[in-house]
Amino acid sequence: MLKPDLPHLYRGKVRDLYEVDEDRLLIVASDRISVFDVVLDDEIPDKGRVLTGISSFWFDRTASLIPNHVISCDPSDFPDAAGPEVAGRAMLVHRSRPVRLECIARGYLFGGAWSEYQERGTVQGRAMPPGMQQAERLPEPLFTPTTKAEEGHDLPLDDAEAAALVGDELYERIRELTLAVYRAGAEHAASRGVILADTKLEFGERDGELLLIDEVLTPDSSRYWPASEYEVGISPPSFDKQYVRDHYLATDWDRLTPPAPRLPAEVIAGTRARYVEAYELITGSAFADWYR
Repeated sequence: MLKPDLPHLYRGKVRDLYEVDEDRLLIVASDRISVFDVVLDDEIPDKGRVLTGISSFWFDRTASLIPNHVISCDPSDFPDAAGPEVAGRAMLVHRSRPVRLECIARGYLFGGAWSEYQERGTVQGRAMPPGMQQAERLPEPLFTPTTKAEEGHDLPLDDAEAAALVGDELYERIRELTLAVYRAGAEHAASRGVILADTKLEFGERDGELLLIDEVLTPDSSRYWPASEYEVGISPPSFDKQYVRDHYLATDWDRLTPPAPRLPAEVIAGTRARYVEAYELITGSAFADWYR
């Protein structure tokens, strides 16, 4: 992927941020993939286009719940310096000031929540019913924020710690909006035969207005499971990078020390197929129609 001829502001694990002018930015989603906070040397073809296409779908669908930072995903609206290579993988957005919280909504007992429950019977310090199993639906969706680390691991925060970082009023609003977006996403996903197990959202502030920013309800920021294959007590097959995580969990890599071992070709192909299937299931549209 050629780089836009624009000032480069930031390189994240997946996205690159470019300056268009004092008010607008261009976010370009690459095909990079990270697991366990390590960016892999291998890329997943078309992953950036899947993430951008799904985000575009959800930004439109959740605009009635909360405004967002998107100006356009149409390459004809981008500056000429963006170049044609970013088609389908870039969003022109308003500049905003990010809220320094990772805003996570969980509907199912999985991942870090399952690990904590096994040890203490809690999820982010909240007592859960005894005898629950991995991937079981929680009694109600939970808001479980974490720090937003520039490097290394995000750290769990309880309600008081998170409110102390951003203020009580903003914290409560973000909590309500995160759960509202999760519930809307879960309801639509269920209608498409998919379970939205959990998701991570990011918010920003612009001219005193709270915006949904970055990406929303993508396979990178969310866990999606096919409802037809869902079972309690196992790690359900997924449309996200859990497929890559599970591959590495079966190796002797310590998951802490980069570089990670190279991905086999079949894992790369299988991961791409899952991302594309997620796009088509969730949006109801053919992936090839998104960027051509």
